[in-house]
Amino acid sequence: MDNKRRNLLKGSAALGGLGVFGAGYVDPVKKAAQGLLSGSAGEPTTDRITGNALPPEFRIDAETGELIPAEGQVVSLTQCLGCWTQCGIRARVDTVNNRVLRIAGNPYHPLSHEKPQVYDAPVREAYTGLGGDPGIEGRSAACARGAAMLELLDNPQRITRPMKRVGPRGSGQWQTISFEQLIEEVTEGGDLFGEGRVDGLRAIHDTETLMDPENPEYGPVANRLLVTDAGPDGRRAIVKRFTFNAFGTRNFGHHGSYCGLGYRVGSGALFDDMKGFTHAKLDWDRARFVIFMGTAPAHAGNPYKQQGRQLASARTDRRFEYVVVAPSLPNSSSLATRGNNNWVPIRPAGDSAMAMAMIRWIIDNERYDRDYLIQPGPAAQEAAGEPSWSNATHLVVSSENHALTGRILRGRDLGWTDSAGDSVVVDAVSGEWMAHTMPRPAELFVTREVVLADGSTVTVKSAMQRLADEARRLTLSEYSAECDVPEATIEALARKFTSYGKQAVINTHGGVMNGSAFYTSYAIVMLNAMVGNLNAPGGTFVKGKPYTNTGAGERYDMANFPGKIGPKGIFLSRSRTTYEASSEFRRKVESGRNPYPAKAPWYPVSPPLFTEHLCSALEGYPYQAKIWINHMGNPIYGQAGLREAIDQRLKDPGRIGLIIGIEPFINETNAYADYLVPDLVTYEGWGFSKAWAGVKQRMTSARWPVVEPRVEKTADGEPISMEAFLIAVSKRLGLPGFGDNAIPDADGNLHPLNTAADWYLRGAANVAWDGGPVPEAAEDDMRLTGVDRIAPVLQAHLKPEEWRRAAYVFCRGGRFGEAPAKDAGPVTHWQRPATIWNEKVGSNRHSLTGDYFTGCPTWHPPRFADGSRVERHYPVDQWPLRLTSYKSHLQSPHSIAASRLRQIHPYNPVGINTRDAEAAGIQTGDRVRLVTPGGSVEGVALLRDGVKRGAVAIEHGYGHRELGARTHTVDGTPLPGDEAIGAGVNLNDLGLVDPTHSSGNAWVDWVTGASVRQALPARIEKVG
Repeated sequence: MDNKRRNLLKGSAALGGLGVFGAGYVDPVKKAAQGLLSGSAGEPTTDRITGNALPPEFRIDAETGELIPAEGQVVSLTQCLGCWTQCGIRARVDTVNNRVLRIAGNPYHPLSHEKPQVYDAPVREAYTGLGGDPGIEGRSAACARGAAMLELLDNPQRITRPMKRVGPRGSGQWQTISFEQLIEEVTEGGDLFGEGRVDGLRAIHDTETLMDPENPEYGPVANRLLVTDAGPDGRRAIVKRFTFNAFGTRNFGHHGSYCGLGYRVGSGALFDDMKGFTHAKLDWDRARFVIFMGTAPAHAGNPYKQQGRQLASARTDRRFEYVVVAPSLPNSSSLATRGNNNWVPIRPAGDSAMAMAMIRWIIDNERYDRDYLIQPGPAAQEAAGEPSWSNATHLVVSSENHALTGRILRGRDLGWTDSAGDSVVVDAVSGEWMAHTMPRPAELFVTREVVLADGSTVTVKSAMQRLADEARRLTLSEYSAECDVPEATIEALARKFTSYGKQAVINTHGGVMNGSAFYTSYAIVMLNAMVGNLNAPGGTFVKGKPYTNTGAGERYDMANFPGKIGPKGIFLSRSRTTYEASSEFRRKVESGRNPYPAKAPWYPVSPPLFTEHLCSALEGYPYQAKIWINHMGNPIYGQAGLREAIDQRLKDPGRIGLIIGIEPFINETNAYADYLVPDLVTYEGWGFSKAWAGVKQRMTSARWPVVEPRVEKTADGEPISMEAFLIAVSKRLGLPGFGDNAIPDADGNLHPLNTAADWYLRGAANVAWDGGPVPEAAEDDMRLTGVDRIAPVLQAHLKPEEWRRAAYVFCRGGRFGEAPAKDAGPVTHWQRPATIWNEKVGSNRHSLTGDYFTGCPTWHPPRFADGSRVERHYPVDQWPLRLTSYKSHLQSPHSIAASRLRQIHPYNPVGINTRDAEAAGIQTGDRVRLVTPGGSVEGVALLRDGVKRGAVAIEHGYGHRELGARTHTVDGTPLPGDEAIGAGVNLNDLGLVDPTHSSGNAWVDWVTGASVRQALPARIEKVG
């Protein structure tokens, strides 16, 4: 038998074999062929060409040009939640049967079209522009994932009623209960499961009593509540209102720490924004050369669909070139586009070494933008005509163990009375001290001794000098060995990158999530500062600001309310605070002991960390949580190694007494819940979300219930949802900010927060008025979009002058500012410096070693919490491979239940380099076992020359254990699982538990606490 034929047959025997390319398509192709002839639903087709496809959403009369909607249907403009990009969509709704029939793109939305429709254009005009002669230029499409998500609306695996576990935690045994029983039991507690007393929310709602008087920094008893969320789905504001300002707990977390936090904190360090962690994107319209490292355009790094259009347009222009540096070849690299792009394979986690090598070469060869870097402040920037400024010339206290170590030298340190708070630089002309606010250049490379006002002598170095010192720790040859990229390639990339002025950009994202994620990210984005491209046309820019919705707006102040509480104490994750400020540290010092190491890592530069919250709550360090409310968060699936780290502890009610999951489906994390609260899918509820970086104009997306929800309703007629649950709990506990008199308007009058509509419709009024009121919605706009169906709700909740303007926003799926011209360059300019040395980082210590963090990019190999290299624990001769994950074009972490996506791509193969596979005796289609120190999975091998030697590439979004993959029992009746939902492998099941982390947590970045999923040590073996 022919070998290729044999491989395909062998693959078929192993879960469909070569799923993506061969045998896995046999059944879908067969069904498609049958469907064209006899109808896929078993009914004859109505048309020999189109089968039983839906008729067009509109017709345009050929003679009059009139737009004629389909009978019994409307086309509603709302928001997708197929992934966290949250593009604008148009949902074709069957108003007779309350069904969503088809999903496409919103023509007004910047994420759904490169040339969006003018915002004030009537809806009829916008819809007419989707057809006829305009062709592709007028179209607005959804991606495959977005188009398939309508399946989730009526999916048989949905939770539609509250449920309570009746077996051991995690056993999948449930009984349905009433909403009233749910609220009573979770607030009042009791012997809820026959396992002994469980505290309810009332028992721990105490914002005055310290939970531990010996450690007062832990805060009040209320901090024993942990609340977590998934991504920014447009509903987070009400969750935070409940968490921080009504209940009063400090502990909130979301999925960012197991998504792309390493990148965001590194970017925040460059942008001098260690709270919001600003990041920038490239100016696609003007950039000439771009390096994508740790990401790939339209493949990773939101917004995907917009980037796909931008990439397609840019690479048809011969002046645009790009390089993707990644362990596996992405679909965004293609030789079909006239050779204007290239792929540079790199060892997983080698990005840091390569970026630092490029920085070294640029500094050694003086290829940096000197005219940009010598401007020490805004006045000098303006005088020089630069688009932004940096702190490259600012002086850093570089003596060890001084009170100011790692800090920027300021005028007050030298005894200045004027300019006391200014940074000190050296005048480039006179060589004298100078305030950075002066309108002239400063010296770039400085090393000096200085006597401070207190009489002490310290060494100061300019930030640029500190960066040069760190870059020169390794030679180019050593960096090359670490990243396994030839020196010649590194030099060529660095030379090319510095040959386009400010029209060269380097971009990164979640591919940096390795064991040294922060410094990897900081090094990569620092290259943008070397060419001075921030705010420059063709360089990098920050997004336009959103329109205020559920914040302090023009019509309603939704950020403040009578009785608002400010949370107190430290986070469970020991973030945004220092170990040195703790009572634990003080007691050790007072007893004469070395205060280092702390019991577990502290993260002074990071936000609240979902990646540390759970392990901390279970272990009781710094303290124990008693109740956990989780809205859609899924770290058990999404955080590498977490299942292995905490599975047994999470099943133990003695660790966390009460777990409440809120979710439309049972995900891998909420499978451990004691109570499940049904929630809405995107077509059923309200929400507002802002744009990701990469959108120049202002924008806020809006979603609204385009169909009636499938979930059960409360006694008041409200659909059971996250909002209904939080409102009911708050009212039962008497919390401020909910119930009557909860939302102040601009005149000081108070309005209720008793329903979700109370919250979101007032947010819509804020959107409608921000920057000047939008027009009132026309009747035709509301009829075409179906907003007329919710008009009575708008009128019941808003003032007469407000409701039609809010309707205008919903008719267009949000509010979108004017799109700038292609040659306009950045619209929003970042005002803070490009921070070559970040003193927030550089003045803090690592809580286990006591060493200062380095405040500029530097190279570290992937390491564990105590600083030890991974290879010390897991030698290369035993673990010769390194795993890398990449995002799927089809699946997101929560889209697997959409069967049509699985029909296209049933599972993810295990991508392995052809030569590595041949050396192991593995062929395409073979069943293989991937093993790491953290676990093992089995999958189907796919040999690829597009995978770096020594790497194994795994597509994310598969290998689910829940979301319908497992059978659960509800009221004694099995709810059958679908094994197709569980097909493929999940790289995160192979994650490591950090052997040096005393709390037994999964491996996280030692600076930020970000999950480590790249460069996991592994080996592969053939099965059978």
